[in-house]
Amino acid sequence: MGTYRLDALLHPRSIAVIGASDKAGSVGGIVVRNLVKSGFAGRIAPINPKHSAISGFSSFTTLTKVGGPVDIAVIAAPAPSVPGLIREAASIGCQAAVILSAGLGQGPGTLGETVLASARAAGLRLIGPNCLGVLSPPAKMNTSFTTRLPRNGPLALIAQSGAIAAALVEWAEERNVGFSGIISLGEAIDVDLADCLDYFAEDAAKQAILLYIEAVADARKFMSAARRAARIKPVIVLKAGRHAEGAKAVATHNGSLGGIRCRL
Repeated sequence: MGTYRLDALLHPRSIAVIGASDKAGSVGGIVVRNLVKSGFAGRIAPINPKHSAISGFSSFTTLTKVGGPVDIAVIAAPAPSVPGLIREAASIGCQAAVILSAGLGQGPGTLGETVLASARAAGLRLIGPNCLGVLSPPAKMNTSFTTRLPRNGPLALIAQSGAIAAALVEWAEERNVGFSGIISLGEAIDVDLADCLDYFAEDAAKQAILLYIEAVADARKFMSAARRAARIKPVIVLKAGRHAEGAKAVATHNGSLGGIRCRL
């Protein structure tokens, strides 16, 4: 589905956080507090049937009770509940979902397959599952469970590791480096490296793109997007691990990646 609806993901007007709670250690509760701390000016709607209010916001029992458009649903709920939540998000016209939850699996017969089928049928884009989240300094938006929103700047970061994304946010703050968008892909059952590359390549606010890669599922799609992006702006790739397909995708082609700088 390419870059379809990715703009809503980085510049939403309203965000629902499913699984939010005021309990200590609640991932959903952390996301709500991070949205407040980052200065997000849009609507924040916590979803939890057991609470009437969370972090000072009225809480709703389900997404259908929110009343009004929801651009992004951030899901921090147990894996078995995610397929139903995605169907509910699709039913109210939600444009994208960030699935922080782990344990959905991938492939035939898994919860991940069910989730993807429901999302694709409705044109709902998915980040994750098992990801850190999305951070957009221009929108003052932090849908992750890392507490710091980096300053606004010219760099875009696409990372397959949430831990690396969080570490880079801390590193950037110490060095006064700013970002215009950070996407932690997690298991990337829908939105992948190539989709993000295509989107960031066309965004004039992103003067360079940083990638942290562990493995590439579709080498042909990735290389096509990477070559195209590298003709527009610098693309810097950090490839970790020793997986054969991932290493081949970013480090072969006669030692050249069409203008991409690659460090192993």
